Amino acid sequence: MVQIESSMLRTEMNQAKELFLSLGTVPARLTAEETAWFLGFAAHEIPILTAKGLLKPLRHPPVNGPKYFSTSLLEEVRNDQKWLSKASDAIVDYWKSKNDRKKDTRFSVAVLPSENS
Repeated sequence: MVQIESSMLRTEMNQAKELFLSLGTVPARLTAEETAWFLGFAAHEIPILTAKGLLKPLRHPPVNGPKYFSTSLLEEVRNDQKWLSKASDAIVDYWKSKNDRKKDTRFSVAVLPSENS
């Protein structure tokens, strides 16, 4: 049952993405998910790019609030090969760092104090 619901949700999201990408005129501000679609990144990568300073949300949104991005600025970075390379490198570096940390904690050996100390 959960797998069917997950599959249906993915289908709905893909339909929303297709509809968004087929728009003739894109809205002036985009949500994080729309920004991901527009730039060709995954939605979960937008916070990474924002944290690295490669994307800047409009105004000063609360930490846990929705973030909106300027379409005109997104158009500029979308056409900037250097920016796209930096953004792609930032994503790779993020996951490499995260995986290295996971590996370090998995294989680290706890040193217990000896009874003679």
